[in-house]
Amino acid sequence: MPYDTYFKPTKPRKTLDGIKARSQRGSFAKNWWAERWIAALERLVDSGRLTRGRSYARKGQVLSIEESKDGIAARVQGSRSTPYKIKIQVSPLSATEWDKVIDILAEQAIFSAQLLAGEMPQEIESAFEAAKVSLFPARRGDLKTDCSCPDSSNPCKHIAATHYILGERFDEDPFLIFRLRGRTQEQVMAALRQRRADEVELAPDETEEVEVVIPLEKQLPHFWDYAAPLEGFSVSIRPPVIEIPLLRRLGVANFVPAPGLDSALQTAYRTISKKAIEAAFQEIDDSKQSS
Repeated sequence: MPYDTYFKPTKPRKTLDGIKARSQRGSFAKNWWAERWIAALERLVDSGRLTRGRSYARKGQVLSIEESKDGIAARVQGSRSTPYKIKIQVSPLSATEWDKVIDILAEQAIFSAQLLAGEMPQEIESAFEAAKVSLFPARRGDLKTDCSCPDSSNPCKHIAATHYILGERFDEDPFLIFRLRGRTQEQVMAALRQRRADEVELAPDETEEVEVVIPLEKQLPHFWDYAAPLEGFSVSIRPPVIEIPLLRRLGVANFVPAPGLDSALQTAYRTISKKAIEAAFQEIDDSKQSS
């Protein structure tokens, strides 16, 4: 039956401090991993609830979203005075399943390089498939959702609104899906480093190849050429995992009195990071509108 047969559409209460979606029209996702997340929801929800969910997300009806070890908890303001409580869980992979995935990822150095650079490799889904598991929810049982609203359908429009806002969070942090599946980016990287270290220890001794160094003057005509095409190149736009990483990498500045250079510059660094992220997303939005 159509959605309106069960519930007569009601207007949600207006909110002042809700989380408004950056996307006010068109797609919610900018990167392929965010598209996969949204597609997982759209396979489960009827078009009426999806439309209402997108409207809720863009109006700012999602009041809060919090990530925990149990998944995602959110509050969404509907037509009633009390916001509805939302829970979204993705079934975590078992330790054995993660071990199989890590073994396959470790076979290709490009995976380690891209993950270490904060990028989600486009081919990473094939590694999970080779391990007989999926990275993103592929079956109804992979995605567990719950809402305190009276709508008997699950997922409802409030869950859909939360899911769309999460899609934008995925654009900023692709490794959220790792955490929802039971591993952090740091845990995956540590396991990859261990696998590759084990391979080096077991590898037979080989004669080291002499690196051929081309003189700079011979490289000048093509010095600024791209070594590889940029199609498919992804950029992770998000704050650094570790605050003021450059200053921490340089170490303690003994020429600055207490409390130190970190304390003196951290506000400036936070402001610069915030403005840079805002400018990057604005550039992406302007580019989409002009195309």
